[in-house]
Amino acid sequence: MKHKFLLFVFLFLCVVISFSVGCKKAEEQQKPGISAAVPSPQSSPGAEDKSVLPAGKEPPSASVPIPDKAGVPTAETEKPAPDVPPAARGVPVQSPVSPVKPAGKDIVHVAGFDSPQMSKGAPSGWLLDRRKGTPFVKLEKGSDIYCLHMLSNEESSFGVKKGIKVDVKEFPYLNWRWKAVQLPAGGDVRKTKTDDQAIQIYVAFTPIGFPAALNTPVLGYIWDNEAPKGWTGRSMQIGGGKLKYVVVRNNTDQLGQWHTEKRNIYDDYRKLFKDIKGGTPSGLTHGVQFHINSQNTASAAEGYICEVYFSRK
Repeated sequence: MKHKFLLFVFLFLCVVISFSVGCKKAEEQQKPGISAAVPSPQSSPGAEDKSVLPAGKEPPSASVPIPDKAGVPTAETEKPAPDVPPAARGVPVQSPVSPVKPAGKDIVHVAGFDSPQMSKGAPSGWLLDRRKGTPFVKLEKGSDIYCLHMLSNEESSFGVKKGIKVDVKEFPYLNWRWKAVQLPAGGDVRKTKTDDQAIQIYVAFTPIGFPAALNTPVLGYIWDNEAPKGWTGRSMQIGGGKLKYVVVRNNTDQLGQWHTEKRNIYDDYRKLFKDIKGGTPSGLTHGVQFHINSQNTASAAEGYICEVYFSRK
């Protein structure tokens, strides 16, 4: 009798462990994941600047490269990429990260690309998130910093991500500079089949339930094509109920020119997530991700981003 009881306990534990592992794998397959890395120092933000690319250098034309949650890049993604496209869209989700200290008392740096160093297809300290197709990710030197250059084609969707914990009540402003060179033809975040953008910035917050992949509030700031500037709403993708968008730029803005942005992410969260604890963020941010995709419209997209940081004012 005793042996039968021990056998029953053993079999029960095997079933529980197997189920847990299965759930873990399923969750990893559907989330882009934002992993930890300490933000590096960067120069203070400046005004619009057309000297970010070396003089006389033209960006490659896009004919090929969100959300296919890849996680760790495969050997294929580590190879040098030719012209590339973006992958299928998904909802960025947090992964375990370590708290970071702000550089100075008023700023928390996110993307201060102060060197051209790359690791496994992403800037040093970041992870490549390959959803679909072949990623094209490169750091290009400007006047005193490096900018992230992403190029996608009719088959690809990808981005880079890292974990970062920030109290948006204390640092409510998200600042960045970006430039779109080519917008995906007919891209429109309001429609599932045309949900492509040249540049997307995601900030993931503390999960509010299980599974985290479906219960992580995420704010996305995007450079769309057809959607009007100022439009806000949820992702139309399956499982995107907790992903809320703000259209910052669209096809009315000049391409090939740098634009400096500043958003009160705390206020945006309160407005777009009123259904979650009355719009009050629960805990710290968990990560940031930059993304590009044009596979839904079978076209191409190209964009740059740099000088991303949180600030008190």
